[in-house]
Amino acid sequence: MSKAGTVLRVGSITGNFQSESPLHPAARAFLSDAFDRGWADPTKIPVASRQAAILQNEAKEIFASHLGIQSRHLEFLADPSLGFHLGISGLLNPGSTLFFSAVDRSEVFAIAESSGGQRLPVSIKGEVQYPSGDTDDVLAWQAINGETGIRSAQPQDFAGRIFVDATGSGHLADLPSNWRTALWSSKSWQGPAGLGIFAVADRSIWKNPLPHLDNAITNSEYSLPLAMASALALEAHVLEYKENLARITEINSFIRNYVSTEIPDVDIAGSNESAVPHLLSFSILYTDAQRLVAELDQKGFAVDSGSACSSANLEPSHVLAAMGLLTHGNIRMTLHNEISEVEVKNFLKTLKEIVRELRE
Repeated sequence: MSKAGTVLRVGSITGNFQSESPLHPAARAFLSDAFDRGWADPTKIPVASRQAAILQNEAKEIFASHLGIQSRHLEFLADPSLGFHLGISGLLNPGSTLFFSAVDRSEVFAIAESSGGQRLPVSIKGEVQYPSGDTDDVLAWQAINGETGIRSAQPQDFAGRIFVDATGSGHLADLPSNWRTALWSSKSWQGPAGLGIFAVADRSIWKNPLPHLDNAITNSEYSLPLAMASALALEAHVLEYKENLARITEINSFIRNYVSTEIPDVDIAGSNESAVPHLLSFSILYTDAQRLVAELDQKGFAVDSGSACSSANLEPSHVLAAMGLLTHGNIRMTLHNEISEVEVKNFLKTLKEIVRELRE
């Protein structure tokens, strides 16, 4: 994977390949100060509130610069999942058709269940064919699938209103020019949990679907200190991602080649060209994902799984099922910026041994 003589970076001791990761050091270092400075209500007049308003605006400017929008479009949400309802239902009219893909998140499915909609099929490569739609129609567009890492094609020809689910993409996906609402999750760039970043491009065509008395997008309180810490985490994560992109891409290619050549009967979702390099999903035939995850954990490696045997509702991954890929024996890996090549090689060697034992 590397040229001779390259010094390998030291990764985490626990071998964390899960989507969850510790709070970014840049956010953690500032968090105590953020609570000291950002406790006041930024909408009020006193000095502490005016100072909080300045910090709020600074945080919004940071988000806007990295997410490709204007700061005036931004709102913070205490519950990121609420953004799906705000973003989709707020665009729907009585005559609208909601288009969504078979690999969208469950929050989108729930909205479609109550409001009706047309589910779009997905190819084995994760590709979706978007309709042209009418001006009142709404498309829920998932920029990057958080399970497989597969990028979605831009729906530039869609004539209606587009809600962008950027919870799995963070700063890595450009918004389509005709977007109307969008949602990000702070966790996608190692920011604090419990914070969503929601945006509305044009308030004249968006109607608040929540009970309300004024023009506020939401009356729920969010934590300004968490928003400030998340902004710093985003700044640092963007820089680190750029610095590590080539190395992470190389590691991803190495993993794909290893599992396809060293472990028989493996389905790998997407390709190097279609997926982002830090996310990887593959399923191993004749194995039980729960045992795989447990055995890897005992060896010091933490991974995710989208298989039926490891999910809370005992349902197989709807993403893998929609793509026609193997839904059992699934391993999902997140290659964090600090991951080392030694760590990855040790993981793959251990995985191969565990698979062999489980298949015997």
